Amino acid sequence: MRKKGLVARMVSLVLVVGMIAGCSNDSGSNAQTGASDNSGDTVKLKMWGGVPPEAGPQAVIDVWNKEHPETQIEYVRYVNDDEGNLKLDTAIMTGQDVDLFVNYTISHTAKRVASGAAADLSSFTDYNIDEKMGPDAEGWKIDGKYYGVPTTKSTYFVALNKEALDAANLPVPKDWTWDEMREYAKKLKKDSGYGFIQNTEPFVDSMDSVLSQEGYTKADGTSNLDHPMVRKWLETLNAMMAEDKTTPPLGEQLTSKMPVEQMFLSGEVPMLNIGAWLLRSSNNFTDYPRDFTIAFAPVPRLSEDKEGYVMRGGLGDYISINAKSKHQEAAWEFLKWYADGGMAPMAEGGRFPASKDADQDKAMESMLGDKKDTYDLESLMYVMFDYQTPTYVRTVPQEVMDLRAQEYEKYFLGVQDLDTTISAMVSRHNDYLKTAK
Repeated sequence: MRKKGLVARMVSLVLVVGMIAGCSNDSGSNAQTGASDNSGDTVKLKMWGGVPPEAGPQAVIDVWNKEHPETQIEYVRYVNDDEGNLKLDTAIMTGQDVDLFVNYTISHTAKRVASGAAADLSSFTDYNIDEKMGPDAEGWKIDGKYYGVPTTKSTYFVALNKEALDAANLPVPKDWTWDEMREYAKKLKKDSGYGFIQNTEPFVDSMDSVLSQEGYTKADGTSNLDHPMVRKWLETLNAMMAEDKTTPPLGEQLTSKMPVEQMFLSGEVPMLNIGAWLLRSSNNFTDYPRDFTIAFAPVPRLSEDKEGYVMRGGLGDYISINAKSKHQEAAWEFLKWYADGGMAPMAEGGRFPASKDADQDKAMESMLGDKKDTYDLESLMYVMFDYQTPTYVRTVPQEVMDLRAQEYEKYFLGVQDLDTTISAMVSRHNDYLKTAK
């Protein structure tokens, strides 16, 4: 109920912001350069992002501030969850100091664009985003325009305890299915422990890898949430939770706020489905000491057939300039510097720069630091650069994310059967589609 309440508040917030933006459109569209940008005074900017400052952002800001005394930047951290995104949107709406902000999904970006919060970057002609970031940047356009710059190459993977694999005589997978991973989990499970665990952020990625290609709706415009691979995903995960007991029940994971990264890095669980942000913890031996090598495998696919398979990834960390910022020119100068290599310290937390002009060797050095020998480098390079499969960026509206989560959680909790769950997801999705027209 709490999540539903937050979503309702988000929708209301967007409507209010949209009304405000509509009433003040003239002043907002002309706020391209604030007076203090040309006054000779120090310009002070605030950048909001979801990464803890100690995991790279503060190091980036410190370098910029030292080299650019005329423009000083303060980093403000918001947690990238429902409450954190509401906090950011409220700050923008109420005119708090937000000059730049990082978007992590297209659904959040689209709402901010619709509310007039993100500046249209087409007026800046000295930086070619398509040329710098490559064809994957196209997926971040909204109505054919950029309202931000995608700055990172996003990589998702299954992290593996290499020593545990060796002890079980299991190779590091280079291409596998969920059925094969299920067997790995059985062989790696020890006593009452788990063989596989996952962060809740990429929990539904396998379902979306199918629907992003097959369509969230069918040819007749009705819901496609009853796609056979959606059923396959539900059945497989439920079997791992209830029958195999190789992965935690979702209810237990949510209510206990299970520290999945800590459980993997402590050696308690040998496989973890996560994104490249794992490295900000796996490089931190003070808080997360470990005595094993981390190997990497692609996220498994649901179908035996690799044809048409896509994996979540592409470009991410889409940084926008507040359309109401008085210092858009200064923010733009920082954003260009950041994207073209200033963000290198972010690689320590797994955020690899996307720009072709960024120093990739420097970023890789930052990413691994003095912990290079604690990773299986061959598999790391494979999942980051060599695994040849198309990628997708999740574009499903947040309302659809929420309604389907509310239904599949009932299934994983054992209070609703599979057929009822799928039927309810489809029915609710169809209702949403009618209202969204």
